[in-house]
Amino acid sequence: MQKLKDFALVETVQFKIPFGEKVLNAIYTVPNVPFTCGVILTHGAGGDMNFHQLISMSKFLASNGILCVRFTCKGLNLDYRIRAYRAVMEYLTSSTDYEVKSWFLGGRSMGCRAAACIVKQCKNSPNEELVQGLICLSYPLHPPKQQSKLRTEDLLLLRHPVFLISGSADEMCEKDLLEGILNQMPVTVKVHWVEGANHGMEVKGRTREDIMAEINTEVLSWIHETVQEK
Repeated sequence: MQKLKDFALVETVQFKIPFGEKVLNAIYTVPNVPFTCGVILTHGAGGDMNFHQLISMSKFLASNGILCVRFTCKGLNLDYRIRAYRAVMEYLTSSTDYEVKSWFLGGRSMGCRAAACIVKQCKNSPNEELVQGLICLSYPLHPPKQQSKLRTEDLLLLRHPVFLISGSADEMCEKDLLEGILNQMPVTVKVHWVEGANHGMEVKGRTREDIMAEINTEVLSWIHETVQEK
């Protein structure tokens, strides 16, 4: 593993995860205090692990005592992304790099769809107790202007707590539709609406930093609440 430049109160460590004949590039963001909890994050259909939202959330959570892993998986095929996420989980659960007793899985857009599938598959598996919940940033509930094509197959089968962060003007997640789905989910679910935000979490008149400060604070609070309830 190769150390990268340090953030305030945290360090970042680059590493590679075996994935078939390939490798996935990944980064640990490591707290400078003892920790037992970790969060895994990956990007949407575009970009990579260095997407600004993932960096911001990783730095904030690690600064508050939570180990973060973010990884890159290029590809627009959801099954491919799911297999990659599974490879990441297999690596982390067998790794001796850091001692982590519980993981929250998450991602942005397509990345959180892949995470949702992995969390769903944790039921009755050795990872069922290890995984604590799912974090979805801009869950793509449906394609743009195609509200009839709902992507709910994994959400409705989850058995772990879920936290969704969505923009109230997200063209891929109509607010009324998502709130209707929440009532059908058989688990504890919380949603935080970023007022006026689109799918990219952009709001006219607000900076990226301001929006991510709001999101990061909500995510940290939810993680603490979920761990305490356990």
